This record gives sequence, structure tokens and C-alpha cells, in this order.
Amino acid sequence: MHTHQHRLAADRRALLAALAIVVAVMAAEIVAGLVAHSLALLADAGHMVTDAGALTFAIVAARMAAKPARGRWTFGYSRLEILSAQANGIALALVAVWVVYAAIRRLVDPHDVRGGLVLVVALGGAVASVGASVLLARASRESINVRGAFLHVVTDVAAFAAAAAAGALVLATGWDRFDPLASLAVAALMLASSWRLLRESTAIFMETSGDIDPDEVRKALAGERDVVGVHDLHVWTVTSGFPSVSAHVLVGHGADCHAARARLERLLERRFGLAHSTLQVEHAPPGLPERGELPVIRR
Repeated sequence: MHTHQHRLAADRRALLAALAIVVAVMAAEIVAGLVAHSLALLADAGHMVTDAGALTFAIVAARMAAKPARGRWTFGYSRLEILSAQANGIALALVAVWVVYAAIRRLVDPHDVRGGLVLVVALGGAVASVGASVLLARASRESINVRGAFLHVVTDVAAFAAAAAAGALVLATGWDRFDPLASLAVAALMLASSWRLLRESTAIFMETSGDIDPDEVRKALAGERDVVGVHDLHVWTVTSGFPSVSAHVLVGHGADCHAARARLERLLERRFGLAHSTLQVEHAPPGLPERGELPVIRR
């Protein structure tokens, strides 16, 4: 749990730094988008508004998740991180839909676009977004909350690259429809990121075992000395980096239940990273073979 708290503190620092970058770039981009009549810049500015909201929500979630468990909240507020990730995924999808709608209108009725200004602002924004992405990259591998914010910022990098390409093409050819076409490409990336984030966060809410195979856990427990049965095995993820397991384990009549439980807990942490385990270890009923057929597991 101490490691989890340390990770949350590091997450907050990275998120705060990224938020400062995003807000500065967003303000510049809104002004430039209005002046240049660029939908690509305004679309990404709209995306960056959701970035700022997503980062703020992620910071609040990380702060709340660090609070200790108390009262009815026996796991604390850890799952606020997952709720934040879900909100970020939904926000990405909604902004993508708006961008598609606006791009179609611009394709039908194109506006004059100042390609040179779009190119300069997009290149500057790309550099800033890469910096914010680097700040969040490491933490995003361990926290789905930070990963939600990271995906927002990463799609900004792609959006700026598309806007820069559109600006250069408009400058070179004078064809203004390159701008809404670039925004459609950005919308596709946003929808892909949204789907990934919603899929991962929903899997945690549905209490799946994630990357851990329950059958492998059962086999590992059943293969230990003195164990004659394993049932009611459940593996789930409370929040990012916090997998849990519970099981009912039967051991032979002559076995030491307390020693067996300690040995099995060490096994679960060493092989599967399951540091939070709840094992009910009891002696097998009379007549059950020492290595009999294992009971059916219910997940």
C-alpha cells in the first residue's frame, strides 16, 4: 500500500506539470484558430479544453485515491481513478463527434484558412504536447487514470502534426479543404483512444482478472505442499496496480494451516504480483484424499 501511495504522489506531480503546459498551449491555439479561420486548430483547441478538464479530474482523482480507507469505504477512494478514466474516454468520444460534424460542414462550405499561421502555431503546439506526453509517459504505464490523461495529450501531438500538414498544404496549394480533412484524421485518432480507455476501465469495473489467469493461480496454489483443494477463487483489480485475490484452500489433516497460508501468500506475491490476498485455509474433511480431485473453481 505504501508503494501505491508513493505512485499516486508522483502521478499528481506529473499531471500538474502537464496541465500547466496544456492550458498555455490551449489559450494560444484558440486565439490563433480564430485569427486564421482554421477548424483544425479550433478542433484541437476544443480537444485541449477537454484535456485540461481531464487532467484536472485526474489530479482530483489521484488526490482522493490517496486518502486512507475508512467507514464504509473499505478500499478507500481508489476507484475514483477508474471513474476518471471512464470520464476521459467519454469526453474524447464526444469531442471527436463534434469535430466530425464541424469538418463535414467545412468540407461542404470551406472557409479561407491562413495556412502560414496554422503551420507555425501547430509546430509550436506539437513541441509543447510532446513535452507534456514525456511527463506523463512513465506514470501512464502504471495508472489507468494517468493513461487517460496521457491519451488525451498524445492525440494532441497527432492533432498538431495533422494541423501543421494541413497548414503547409493550404499554404502551398491554396486548397482550404485540407484543413477539415486534417481534423477528420484527428477525430479518428480520438475515437480509437476513447475505445481503448473505455474498454480497459470497464474491465476493471466489471472486476475481471486483467492480465492474471485465474487457472494459473489455481494450479500454482494446488501444486503447493499439503494443499488438497482450492475453490471459491476470485481474482480482480481494485484499481490500477492493485490486483487482489481471495480463495478457500483445503490442506491435509497433519498440515499447519497458518504456515501454509503464509507460504501461499508469498507464492502469490512472487509469481503473480498479488500482494493483497485473502486466503481461508482449513483442514480437509475426513475421507478426502491427500491429493484428490480439486473442487470446481467459481470465479
